[in-house]
Amino acid sequence: MLINMVAGLVLLAYYVYAGIDDPQQKKWIPGFGITGAIALSTGLHMIWTWPIRGSFNISFGETTVMLGMLYIATAIALSQGWDLITIAIYAFFAGLAAVVIGVRILNLGQTQQPLLSGIGFILTGLGGVLAAPTLYLKTNRTWRLVGAVVLIIAALIWALTGYLAYWNHLDGFQKWVPLPMR
Repeated sequence: MLINMVAGLVLLAYYVYAGIDDPQQKKWIPGFGITGAIALSTGLHMIWTWPIRGSFNISFGETTVMLGMLYIATAIALSQGWDLITIAIYAFFAGLAAVVIGVRILNLGQTQQPLLSGIGFILTGLGGVLAAPTLYLKTNRTWRLVGAVVLIIAALIWALTGYLAYWNHLDGFQKWVPLPMR
């Protein structure tokens, strides 16, 4: 889930910086669609099955569902030539939720690295909160560069978290056996 989000954030950063005013919008559809499909399906699995202890399913699962829907909606809108403003309005509220969750993770000291996770949520959320102004200011290269940098920093934080999780989970789950095989 995290590495999918990393790929999506890098794609979005590239889109904000170089693609938002590109006349060939359809070339962005596959990347947004793939990211959205994976985020939506894994996020729904997480919120329906609660595979992680405590409230992490809320923080990571629900925000992943919103992220997935945003990416899928973006892919569909680009394929149909629709304006992205309604998606940006939804992104504002989803982004605000991510900022609140990031602050709360810092406040509660959740995750193994609450500072990193909290900042990751806050920066990712800012991407959503600032989506509508970015559409409005799409001719302002400085604004777009700052937005792309914020998204890349968020992606780097989640990349570090995600790849370390792979490293640790491969060790920690070596002897795990599914319930039907026990």
